[in-house]
Amino acid sequence: MKLKIIKAEKKHTKDVGILFDLYRQFYKYESALKNSTQYIKDRIYKKESTIFISYCKDEPVGFVQLYETFDSLNINKKLILYDLYVKKTFRKNGIGRLLMDAAKKLAYKKRIKIIELSTAITNKKAQSLYEALEYKRDKEYYNYYLEL
Repeated sequence: MKLKIIKAEKKHTKDVGILFDLYRQFYKYESALKNSTQYIKDRIYKKESTIFISYCKDEPVGFVQLYETFDSLNINKKLILYDLYVKKTFRKNGIGRLLMDAAKKLAYKKRIKIIELSTAITNKKAQSLYEALEYKRDKEYYNYYLEL
């Protein structure tokens, strides 16, 4: 399988938008391809996130999206790995691991010390990948949110 992983640019908006819509459906959201693509377009055009996309030949098969933010306690920046998705038919080929490696390389390049992520409690496959890559499950903090 010939894979390549590249940093997404404006010309990749449509491909990432399709994958992003599939990712949202994985988490039980209704398909909204137009809105998903617009969301990705905004992130790329405004340089509000870094996205790596994986291609098998010319087919887009996976992506990871990262947001750079601040970490007050560590007095540094951190990356929030918010979205990771690989098309179902391409899973178990190491694509998720390669996308995670691209995120790690970005952190090293930017001298960022922490990559933080969350996943669904039921997403055991993703948890297994993260733990295999030496990510640690937080045992000190609970995550809370307020939906408005």
